[in-house]
Amino acid sequence: MVEDSERLDTIFHALSDPTRRAMLNGLARGPCNVGDLAAPFDMSLAAASKHIKVLEKAGLVKRSVQGRTHVCSLDALPMHAGVEWMRHYEKFWNQQLDVLEALLVAEDRGEAKKQTETNTDAKKKGSKS
Repeated sequence: MVEDSERLDTIFHALSDPTRRAMLNGLARGPCNVGDLAAPFDMSLAAASKHIKVLEKAGLVKRSVQGRTHVCSLDALPMHAGVEWMRHYEKFWNQQLDVLEALLVAEDRGEAKKQTETNTDAKKKGSKS
């Protein structure tokens, strides 16, 4: 259980940074080298490499060396653990959203009823004049 918790922590930590999420988005289009992966960001190759190492530690990126070039590719499979963890709590979110929806519908019905009563009262007053 602790191992699963640590794995989830590592995955969510990797996904918590917008630069790393953008890198994953780029890798979703296909493998690329570290330089190309770092190019859209205002950072050094060393800084980009640190981000990539965090993604590698989470198992989200695989790096291969082709000569002097480091090529990164996406491995989205570890994200499944995060999705499953969130799916477990989805029923609680849905229950809360169902309660909210019921309250909003009841409120709308109450407002519609008030509006109908106001219109009826106005018509009665208008016909008496």
